[in-house]
Amino acid sequence: MNNQLTPDVFNERGANTLPGYLGIEILEIAEGRVSARLPVRQQLLAPNGYLHAGSVVTLADTAAGYACMAHLPEGGHSFTTIELKSNHLGTAREGAIAAVATPVHLGRTTQVWDVTVTDEANGKTIALFRCTQMILYPKAA
Repeated sequence: MNNQLTPDVFNERGANTLPGYLGIEILEIAEGRVSARLPVRQQLLAPNGYLHAGSVVTLADTAAGYACMAHLPEGGHSFTTIELKSNHLGTAREGAIAAVATPVHLGRTTQVWDVTVTDEANGKTIALFRCTQMILYPKAA
C-alpha cells in the first residue's frame, strides 16, 4: 500500500473534479480498506425526491478508484475501470451516505473491489457495488 496517499491527498486531488463537486469526502485509507462519505443534498436527488442512483454509484466508484490507487502493485502508475455493477437496496433523502471499499482481488493486471454503501444515520445498506480495474503501467520506450 502507498502510505503517501492519505485522505487529505485524495480530498485535495478531488476538490476540482467530480468527487469534490459532489461533496465526497475520503475518511480513511488503510491496508485493504478505503472509506468515504457523501452528504445528501437536494442536488443529488432524482426528480422523484429520492437519492439519485448516479450519486450512489459515484460515491462507490470513487471509493473503489482511490482504493485501487492506494494499492497499486509495484510499477503500476494508474488504472482504468473496466467494469462496474451496482445493486440498489435502499435510499436516503437526508443526512449522509457512507461507503467502505474492500478488495476481492489485488492482482498485477487487475483489481476487484467491493463497496458497501450505507445510510450513515441507521447503517441500512443502500447499495452493493463491485468494480474491476485494469492496472496501467508506463509504456516501454
